[in-house]
Amino acid sequence: MIILIFGATGSVGASVLDACLNASIVGEVRAVTRRPLMETSPKLRTYVHKDFLNYATVEEAFRGVDACLFCLGISAMQVSQEEYRTISYSYPLAAANFLKAKSPGAFFHYISGAGTSANSRQEWARVKAQTEHDLIELLDADCWRPAFIDARPSASLPKLYALLQPVGKLLKPFPSLYVHGHDLGRAMLQAGVENLRCRIFENSEIRHIAARANF
Repeated sequence: MIILIFGATGSVGASVLDACLNASIVGEVRAVTRRPLMETSPKLRTYVHKDFLNYATVEEAFRGVDACLFCLGISAMQVSQEEYRTISYSYPLAAANFLKAKSPGAFFHYISGAGTSANSRQEWARVKAQTEHDLIELLDADCWRPAFIDARPSASLPKLYALLQPVGKLLKPFPSLYVHGHDLGRAMLQAGVENLRCRIFENSEIRHIAARANF
């Protein structure tokens, strides 16, 4: 499989990248990032790119791809509502449209989040619900709603989230509340193996799918 990944410099994206690099079914990983990655692997090709609304200069990264794992995101507490919508809606839709043009039939996986709902009182939840809806309409995307994600904190992770990381690990016995970042990545890859499309996966199902992965 040839995988295209976004958000690999973030906490969750780095774990998903690691899962892909260690999966025997993955032959190549192409990472579109704002800055070079510290990770090195014969499987990894990095495309440093600044404009996440226009991918014309990195067209090569989108050609011949089997699946795109869109892990790029930000906390609504870190930016304005307008910026949040751009990052959480416009960025993934731009990537999805370009992927559809350059690799028709490729899987598109979008990391959303637990609590996403079009009827929520929270703006972030409504934005992500619209993103899910439009991605599914556009190219039968899979949307993933993890709860607490156990992953190594990145430099950009809000300090509060980093402080809560050890506490979150205590949720591991509860399938609906905890998932390891590696298992999130493995579940996405397994969804491709099983040809699961046009789906929304809550945390418990993410863990079940990851448990079926054998690579």
